[in-house]
Amino acid sequence: MIDCCCVIDQDVEDTGPCLEYLLQHKLLETLCTLGKAQYPPGMSQQVLLFFFKLLSQMQKPLLQLIPVYRPVQKLIGLCALPGSCTEKEEAQFLLAVCTRVTQDPSVLRYLLQLSDRPLASGQSQHCSQASNQSTETPSSQSESLASSPVQSEHGLLWVLLQLSRSQRSKVRQKACEGLMLLSSLLDGSPGELDPAGTQLGELLAGRLQELYSLLPLEELDAAELRSWPRPSWRSESQPDHVTSFLTWFDFLDHLTREAPQVLSVQVCRCVRQLWLVETLYPQLLHTCEQDILVSTSVLCSAVRLVQSPSLLDQLLDFLLRTPSLMELLLQRCDHISDQISMVSLSLVDELLQKPHRDILDTLVLSFVQTRSYLSLPIGGQEDRQPESSDDGEGTQDLEDDPFFSDGFPDEHLAHHHHHQQQQPAAPGSAADIVNSFLCLVPVQARSAHLVQEGGYESYVHDARTLVTQCQSLSLSWDWPQTLPPPGSSGKEGDFFEGHLLRVLFERLGRILQQPYELNLQLTAILSRLSAFNHPLLDEYLLDPYIHLSSCSRSLFSVLVRVMGELMQRIQQVSGLSERLLDTRRHLLGQNQHTG
Repeated sequence: MIDCCCVIDQDVEDTGPCLEYLLQHKLLETLCTLGKAQYPPGMSQQVLLFFFKLLSQMQKPLLQLIPVYRPVQKLIGLCALPGSCTEKEEAQFLLAVCTRVTQDPSVLRYLLQLSDRPLASGQSQHCSQASNQSTETPSSQSESLASSPVQSEHGLLWVLLQLSRSQRSKVRQKACEGLMLLSSLLDGSPGELDPAGTQLGELLAGRLQELYSLLPLEELDAAELRSWPRPSWRSESQPDHVTSFLTWFDFLDHLTREAPQVLSVQVCRCVRQLWLVETLYPQLLHTCEQDILVSTSVLCSAVRLVQSPSLLDQLLDFLLRTPSLMELLLQRCDHISDQISMVSLSLVDELLQKPHRDILDTLVLSFVQTRSYLSLPIGGQEDRQPESSDDGEGTQDLEDDPFFSDGFPDEHLAHHHHHQQQQPAAPGSAADIVNSFLCLVPVQARSAHLVQEGGYESYVHDARTLVTQCQSLSLSWDWPQTLPPPGSSGKEGDFFEGHLLRVLFERLGRILQQPYELNLQLTAILSRLSAFNHPLLDEYLLDPYIHLSSCSRSLFSVLVRVMGELMQRIQQVSGLSERLLDTRRHLLGQNQHTG
């Protein structure tokens, strides 16, 4: 019958006699009734296949016709029932329905049962003859819809969501593809599809909340969870609980990137409320170490994996604007538990890699904007580094110190400083600032000169890569190119560097007592902050010549204190050079015969 309908469908412009007979005698209604009754046994599978072929092979619009629409709607309600053995056929049928809807979006609100208004008559000239000869009229359809809720329990969105839970990967993929197709049509049109967008957001976010609740919190390893590879919602592998959660998160991220902006925001707000606020937030406030580790690690993974601008907005709104939450997470960067400190620092590192201006503005720039860290002379004028030759002599004396004999190779500086290879670096220049930081480490505590090819080349390459990444992130942020005038509070004790910089400086001051992995994460964050091209960050973090107020500290001043403590310690270490070399080889994975 389908083959006959398809052949005639290609040959004639109007409805052919085969399809005309099928519609006039309500054969689709009869098939739907037989499928529901499973008479004979296995009939539902055959009915689903018949409808799938009819919808996918016929070229003319069909869902506008009442004799097609009503049995299709009934058949949708028979899908995704408990214990169903026809998931494959159901997924094929539903995807065919969604594909048809994309070809004629006007029928979507009827399939979702969003209105009690009848289908408009004469929506398609190709199907007008069949509509006129059908015994079903649009008014009869409106009577059935008048008593319906916004969407019945077994409506199209609900059924697709249920099939997305299937153990069969092909069924899951088709269900997700159907949701993607429908989401592309929910553009937030006032008064029509807006309820469907809201319900879709609640269904999708509710599924994420459900999958999170299934995570075995007591068994999860926080470090493994933070570095969990990105799963794909199109993956055919059988997922575990963590993979299932992150796969669904990846699907939501993909959907909210592809969906219309209004729907994307609706879905992401539901995710924020149902998952972040109602489920994750109470766990982040727990005092139990395992709960803190797992919840923070999941949040860290979510920040790392998110690419949707709308979803990132909601994540950051939750993190940065939930009262006292970010302050608590930053305080845990200096927790008594190294594991909690590590996962909290990892979250900060992931945040700094996201393309969103509010992160740096909220965590750092808003605190240093007034430049209250400066010690201003009488008269309120900014104290700048003099450029006279007398001050240059002090710098030259520092370079002549035997403790600071190693300079920074000029060829690794920015291209506009290459001319300085044959002359001393000018005070305050990039070369001078870099040398000032390098000279903090005394010769006795260095190991690069003890091995072949142990210079700074690899570090400079990594630094350039990091600077390029940070500059590409901030290109659209419209940062100022000059420093703002310093504040005039008149009180040097008013400066507060912010919770983030405070905890980073506190940790940096104890770098000699901390685990190596934690120090790596700490220095990675400080390096990333220093790589952003903002005049305030350049001055506060990188300029060693600024005059700090009595209650202020900078990155350079903290490192000076660390080096002072280091000098005291190395005096008590015997065979320092050999131990430094062995440690270097161990950290780089080299044996004693390499390098």
